[in-house]
Amino acid sequence: MTAIVRIDEEVIGVDEFVRVLKLTGQFEPLVEQLVRDKLTAHAARRHGIKLAPEDVQERADQFRRVHGLHRAADMNHYLDALAITLDEFETFITDSLYQEKMLEQVGTEAAVESYFQLNSPKFDSIEVSHIVVDTEGKARELVSYLQDDPDSFAEMAREHSIADTREQGGDIGKVLRGSLKGDIEAKVFNAEPGDLLGPFPAPDRSFFEVFLVRAKHPARLDADVAVEIRRLLREEWLMARAQEHVIEAR
Repeated sequence: MTAIVRIDEEVIGVDEFVRVLKLTGQFEPLVEQLVRDKLTAHAARRHGIKLAPEDVQERADQFRRVHGLHRAADMNHYLDALAITLDEFETFITDSLYQEKMLEQVGTEAAVESYFQLNSPKFDSIEVSHIVVDTEGKARELVSYLQDDPDSFAEMAREHSIADTREQGGDIGKVLRGSLKGDIEAKVFNAEPGDLLGPFPAPDRSFFEVFLVRAKHPARLDADVAVEIRRLLREEWLMARAQEHVIEAR
């Protein structure tokens, strides 16, 4: 058994470490991230992306500064404590640079612009507020009251909502398509500013939600949308790369 840590006479090994990761739901995300990183680094090498030695050195220096390892001896002690060789550290640094440069090519400004032109409707956004209560009766009473006094929505949210947005008067903020549940989203995006919608029950009817549409914004390629498009481009690209390899979970 490969030991990770010892507590008195108890040795915690790799098998137990992996078992705990699995039981706590942390194993799959870690494996998925590792696979994504490896696929990206492999693709960068196949695409002929080159790394300058000074770039690798700069990234290594940055790592040392972040971790307070200002002397060579400090770095050596740090790696020794982790049982990591210098070659393994250099591979880690090099792969991280390959990943960044590859993903930069995937999410260029031209690629973002093209994706937006082909998919602009999905980037329509709305500004919306909500109130969440625990019974349908309360929800319907709120709807009836707000129909007569829509300007009191924020006040009613602070007073009655059980959601974590209550202190903000129920304000969710600006959301893109795909951010809300399907049945709710269709109605909310088809509504007009000022429309009151609901109540919508949770699947198990443990809560009921009332929405107020405050504003609608046609799709515009701003900084936030560009960030989201780059994320989507990278996800699509990674899914395509995964199809090129045999990936087996152990």
